[in-house]
Amino acid sequence: MSKLFDLTGKVAMVTGANTGLGQAMSIALADAGAKVSLVGYVEPTETVEIIEAAGGTCLAVMADLSTLDVIPRVIAETSEGLGPIDILVNNAGIIRREDSLDFSVKDWDDVMAVNVRTPFFLSQAVARTMVEGGRRGKIINTASLLSLQGGIRVPSYTASKSGIAGITRLLANEWASKNINVNAIVPGYFATDNTKDLRADPVRSQEILTRIPAGRWGEPSDLAGAAVFLASPASDYVQGILLPVDGGWLAR
Repeated sequence: MSKLFDLTGKVAMVTGANTGLGQAMSIALADAGAKVSLVGYVEPTETVEIIEAAGGTCLAVMADLSTLDVIPRVIAETSEGLGPIDILVNNAGIIRREDSLDFSVKDWDDVMAVNVRTPFFLSQAVARTMVEGGRRGKIINTASLLSLQGGIRVPSYTASKSGIAGITRLLANEWASKNINVNAIVPGYFATDNTKDLRADPVRSQEILTRIPAGRWGEPSDLAGAAVFLASPASDYVQGILLPVDGGWLAR
């Protein structure tokens, strides 16, 4: 059974790996045996230290994921430093909060660029290398509860995460026959930088906690099992799913 979740010899690329959910997934993939490329615009110092202290292998690749220009370079640096990419985790994302009546074009475009445009074109570029190399591939997108719900005061974030859900299904339809699994994780309310304003608001925080059957905010490490499952041979016949890790939020 352990072989089903063994990633020894695999190379994983994780975007937004310096903190929060991306850091937790990177550590989990490394613990399962993968060599991990940590891609983002903030130096992932802590993530590197944790992985290497546990005997894992990783590589920091600095890149501004708001632009598509970096894609060829991050793939080249990863492939040269660790080997061909077997697993891609599109995790990097940003959020802007404002009433929809006042929401700006810049805040719309900034969020859509990082959250949906780059994940699609990075997936496209990585998938081409998988097909050309004849390798089975795994692509994992970080979706959101707002892939399934409307949210409040985050119009571009909701649109982008709804887009990620659609792209996940579309790419699964197109690439399953090419031995590339495309799935998404749907995190619930996690204690990360993106939710710090919500957690700081005692009224809103309590409203959220009241709806979560588990009775707590998620910790980034709660995503470890889902990430390894979707990256491993255990999920070879799993395609196009949105896997909630939400403490029961969607069940209530």
